[in-house]
Amino acid sequence: MKASDVHALGDADLIERIRQSREEAFNLRLKNATGELEDTAKLSAARRDVARLLTVARERSIDVEKELKG
Repeated sequence: MKASDVHALGDADLIERIRQSREEAFNLRLKNATGELEDTAKLSAARRDVARLLTVARERSIDVEKELKG
């Protein structure tokens, strides 16, 4: 996901995308631990996506943890 795509998202979409990206990163880590993951480059790409999304959320002063719980 490109940074320009992330900046174009609305606040609600950004929070939802963070939730999805964290879940995807978790699933990739699980598959890697069990030996099912063949393309390990997806792990680092997923981590970068989460970091990029969180950075934009912080720039907008969105409390991500509060939004994800509520």
